[in-house]
Amino acid sequence: MSAYALFATCPRGLEAVLAAELERCGARSVKAASGGVACAGDLALCYRANLESRIATRVLLELGRARYRNEQEVYEAACGVRWQDWFEPERSIRVDVTAIRSPLKSLDFITLKIKDAVCDRFRAERGRRPDVDTRSPQVRIAAFLDAREVTLYLDTSGEPLYKRGYRGDAGEAPLKENLAAGILALSGWRPEEPFLDPMCGSGTLAIEAAMIALGIAPGSRRRFGFERFTAHDAPLWQRLLRAARERERHTRATRIYASDVSGRELAMAKKNIASARLEHAIHLSKANVLEVSPPAPHGVLIANPPYGVRLGEDMDLAEFYPRLGDALKQRFSGWRCYLFSADANLPRLIHLKAARRTPLFNGPLECRLYEYRMVAGVMGA
Repeated sequence: MSAYALFATCPRGLEAVLAAELERCGARSVKAASGGVACAGDLALCYRANLESRIATRVLLELGRARYRNEQEVYEAACGVRWQDWFEPERSIRVDVTAIRSPLKSLDFITLKIKDAVCDRFRAERGRRPDVDTRSPQVRIAAFLDAREVTLYLDTSGEPLYKRGYRGDAGEAPLKENLAAGILALSGWRPEEPFLDPMCGSGTLAIEAAMIALGIAPGSRRRFGFERFTAHDAPLWQRLLRAARERERHTRATRIYASDVSGRELAMAKKNIASARLEHAIHLSKANVLEVSPPAPHGVLIANPPYGVRLGEDMDLAEFYPRLGDALKQRFSGWRCYLFSADANLPRLIHLKAARRTPLFNGPLECRLYEYRMVAGVMGA
């Protein structure tokens, strides 16, 4: 099989765990970069990364790279790619451009020039050009510009990979599925350990944990952009998909617990858990995080504390965080506790000593994952 250059994007801060994940998928020449991981592999790796990666946002297939100095040279680079070898002109397209330190002033104009180049190449080769659909394109084209080079990609994923297909309404502050999976990876949680999310919201952390425990490939219930490519190898894809589904362990007992004080949030979590067909794998209950008891002597607790909306009018964050710290010290001795938050006041108010602080990004929002190792008789050490 041919070797391809791939770039898997991810939330910033998760590059190292994504690199390890891609290596397990069989990727070669793996190299982490800001916002993603470059690697090499065959078509099977491309398919497997889409199917099995819990952390990637998109898997991009590199089709061209060239130096540039102006917009015309970007157009010529895009015109030099044999797009017609990858998809038919009947497919609608969308072009997305990102840049770091590019000397060109308008990304919108660059996007237009690349779109023109793709259409002009099709018109020259096939006598027809694809339509542009910015809302629901059948084929997505991506370009990345640094100070000197433009790199052109086909997006093999289509919809972003965090769209597993199980989540409907995500609530007021959604934690994307791949970010939740990345937080689980950073915590070092293993399926044999008890897991608790005591502020579960829409249930994303617990669902991702259950999918890991049961060996469910995150992409096994959805479609991908590569299925629309002319070069799509349907028999290979079906073999990989069938093998992934055969590895699922639906009868495995799990110790995954989720709770929330809000009836609305619990109803949302219950709906999402049912949509993921994981009712048997997650113990869901109504409880106040300040009163919840640990389900086991040891385990991993991960929570994404709310920004006051679900705390009620009688308690603000200045009161809530110290009480949360006290509850963790008093009840969760022997547990590794992780709090994910964009609130800069959390470490000062919770009165616990963080063993580790990992910078992460939830979209454009800079956050921290705080690790607290709860030891009996020690104040959050």
